[in-house]
Amino acid sequence: DGSVITADEMEYDGNTERGIARKNVVLTDPKQTIKTETLYYDRKGNQAYYDTGGTIIANGSVTYSQKGTYNIATKTINIGGNIQMENDQYTLTGANISQNQVTNIAILSGPTIITNKKNPSNKIYTEDGTYNQNTKEVWLRKNNTIYYNGKTLKAKTMYFNQITGFGTGKDDVTLNDPKENRYIKGGYGEIYEKKDSAMITEKPYAVKILEKDSIYFGAEKFLSYQKPDSSQVKKSFLRAFKKARMFKSNAQARADSLSFNETDGILHLFKSPILWSGEKQVTGDKIEAYFNTSQENIDSLRVIGNAFAISKVDSLNQKDEFNQVKGRLMLVYYKNNEINLAKVIGNAQAITYAEDENQKTKEKTRIGISLSTCGTIEALFEERKIQVIECNIGANIDTYPMSKIADKDRFFPDFNWNTKDRLRKWRDIFLDSPNYPETHYISDNKWYKAAESVREKAKEKEEAKKPKRTRK
Repeated sequence: DGSVITADEMEYDGNTERGIARKNVVLTDPKQTIKTETLYYDRKGNQAYYDTGGTIIANGSVTYSQKGTYNIATKTINIGGNIQMENDQYTLTGANISQNQVTNIAILSGPTIITNKKNPSNKIYTEDGTYNQNTKEVWLRKNNTIYYNGKTLKAKTMYFNQITGFGTGKDDVTLNDPKENRYIKGGYGEIYEKKDSAMITEKPYAVKILEKDSIYFGAEKFLSYQKPDSSQVKKSFLRAFKKARMFKSNAQARADSLSFNETDGILHLFKSPILWSGEKQVTGDKIEAYFNTSQENIDSLRVIGNAFAISKVDSLNQKDEFNQVKGRLMLVYYKNNEINLAKVIGNAQAITYAEDENQKTKEKTRIGISLSTCGTIEALFEERKIQVIECNIGANIDTYPMSKIADKDRFFPDFNWNTKDRLRKWRDIFLDSPNYPETHYISDNKWYKAAESVREKAKEKEEAKKPKRTRK
């Protein structure tokens, strides 16, 4: 069959057709060369085996193992014990390998690591896999991990192409990025090693681990990638598509999609976004949230197009009293993890509840409601009110006593205080809507109702005084 064995010493039993070769043993055939100090040969079984360590040279790779059995007929070799296989690009270490020297396909059993020589931190781990050394493709089936570019991808079953850098994972997929303190889980994932990007689908979610307060994201699909900026500094991005959700203890958000620049701490919310913070709600065509990366909290918001901020006057009661401010562009600033100041630019409007505080008793008395229309508004969010501290460019501020403003005039036409869809706990990121019971508020405008009653009675009296026409 073309196989030749050479050695310093040989023994052969013609009856059993078995032999032993010792010292400087070399077995060569058209597909490989095996070197060892002791080689056992079974002609009937057409097998050669060693158990004192051997080196296999085949198909451009060199393999060392403690023991090995070579089936000369099938050209299959089973090796085990401190396996180390090397070619010009990769090193493989493992426990047990069965390799067909014709197809150059290896079956991997037990703990196995395939390491990229050029970048040793990029490697593959499995305990059950198939490795095609010709195409550099590997299929993984047990306790699998792909390490690439400082990240790891884990799944029950995986595939990876070492040439293209493309890999997939199915079932219990976890993409971990220790540098960004973030991981993504889902049912299916893809990685693109050369582009340093990944995609996770099938009920995925992401968690940004912070020391004090982690951020949870939900969507139908996630993309994670690295991209250099104009100064060639590599930035890390997380994108979420369709039904994007975000939960943080002091801020929650919903949008059609989101993009998070994790390096700079900038979160973009696209298409009908809504963000809640405490008893305040912010909506617009687009919302940008700027995080203080060192303190791990939101520092400010930028709301672009149809910006609208709503604040409950008193969170302790169920009255339908809400301070409101809106305009084309809104800049919102946080203080002590709460919305503190809003600057509105362009078509700025505000509906705010005005109160007077007794300096001695500190008791507050409702004065009325102020309607403000300006080119720009600067509003301060205090404990129970919004105070318009600046109103510039075509300013017009009217304050009405509660007795002279109807219920409908206490709300802007596009007012939409949303309690049904708000995320109350982190697991709400998995839901299209938590669908919480809508909070029902009580209209308590007794001053207007009383005044309206007086006005109606006065009108009736005036009508009664008018002479009545009679037909003749």
